[in-house]
Amino acid sequence: MASDTKKSKKSKLSIRTIISIITVILVCVVIFENRETIHQAINHIADTNLFVLLLLIPEQLFMYYCCGQVFLSFLVAKKNVKKIPQFELIRISLELNFVNHAVPAGGFGGLAYITWRLRKFGVTAGQASFTYALRYVITICANQFQTILAVIFLLAFSAIPAGGMWIVWLTAIISVGVVILIATLIIIASSLDRIHKITDIIVKICDWGVKTFTFGHKTNKLKRETIEKYLLDIHEDLITARRNKRILIRPILWGVVYSFLEVAIYWIVAISRGQPDILPQILVGEAIGSALGVLFPIGPYEVGMVSVMGILGVEDALSIVCIARVIVLSMTILTGYGFYQNAISKIGKKERETLEQETGGV
Repeated sequence: MASDTKKSKKSKLSIRTIISIITVILVCVVIFENRETIHQAINHIADTNLFVLLLLIPEQLFMYYCCGQVFLSFLVAKKNVKKIPQFELIRISLELNFVNHAVPAGGFGGLAYITWRLRKFGVTAGQASFTYALRYVITICANQFQTILAVIFLLAFSAIPAGGMWIVWLTAIISVGVVILIATLIIIASSLDRIHKITDIIVKICDWGVKTFTFGHKTNKLKRETIEKYLLDIHEDLITARRNKRILIRPILWGVVYSFLEVAIYWIVAISRGQPDILPQILVGEAIGSALGVLFPIGPYEVGMVSVMGILGVEDALSIVCIARVIVLSMTILTGYGFYQNAISKIGKKERETLEQETGGV
């Protein structure tokens, strides 16, 4: 009996150690992938006002707080979850930001992680997914609104070079695409019939995938009830939000502030380099860079942002983006890694295995 307990402890320790090692490796990979950006930032740091740069510490901490409030304000308004302490909320936001940077899963690692972290507060997987999607919808819409205002400002003051008018059209296309995509998702999630059909499709695809990749040795069917419950929770939250739009006011306000603070990181760096007047160019560059980043997860975000800002007349675009990205990366690791490791260390064996499967082993 004592031997079994000892083996169990060893097993838990082993799994925890493996998760920690994998996390460290992923952090090293992220740093390695950004080595050129780090090198560029170091080269330009001498021309920067370090006292202004220090403003990024409280700015980013408040940004993560706003991110957490987008989740909390909606969940609390529904009055069907346990109270989440403010410090815990900030901590979860920092952990989520770390996971989204460290896990190469296009945001799905973050979704799996936030689903697990909110579970103990009575939040179902479907509810967590809806709030996660809501946060992205609000911030993307706020980002597009900011970008349109920035383009109007640049046009009004004739600040767009003759060869850069295509940026206006590209911004318009991205904005229309965002509206169409969000409208499509809302239409799908608001219909029970469509949810049932999507459930059938998901079950068939997953069953086919399992059967194909195991060469017919495994034919276990995915539980339709689990998928349907997940989608119905999303549907219920969407219907609740549509019927009672007042509960969206606070998440939208927090989301707008969060969206601006994301861009303000670059603006603070620009101010530290004596260029406080280039906020409109930063807004446009960040929006187009983000769109490219969605399509191509590695590289094009920075390249797109620097290119657009350069076309709009910002000669110092490369150094501003490099310094901002390195500071964001550093803050992400310093503020999120410790909390993440602490949270992982408290997971039971069964939960740990589930999380490993959901996040790809992180």
